[in-house]
Amino acid sequence: MCNSTTPAGQLGLTDANHECHCGSANPAHTISARPEGSIESDYLVDGMTCSHCVASVTEELSELDGVERVDVDLNAGGASRVTVISSAPIAAERISAAITEAGYSLSPAS
Repeated sequence: MCNSTTPAGQLGLTDANHECHCGSANPAHTISARPEGSIESDYLVDGMTCSHCVASVTEELSELDGVERVDVDLNAGGASRVTVISSAPIAAERISAAITEAGYSLSPAS
């Protein structure tokens, strides 16, 4: 359940610079540097349309050995860019299998 402090009957709309109060004291988005010596690989994934899609792909890829971070630039209705940051190279077949397990497919342009 959301921990918002908005009074009942109000929408609680705020400007883009307002902090989120949905269960976390931390900002909703943080920028972190890529660990030194890590490898960054980009893939285009078809079929992702929402945050649930992002969570599914992120979860499957994060389970691969060596994956340190997964970032997704969602493009609903098109190919979404998925960036995998890892401590060592990961075979494209393993990436593809994880994305398929999540229910999506690599774009032919990947």
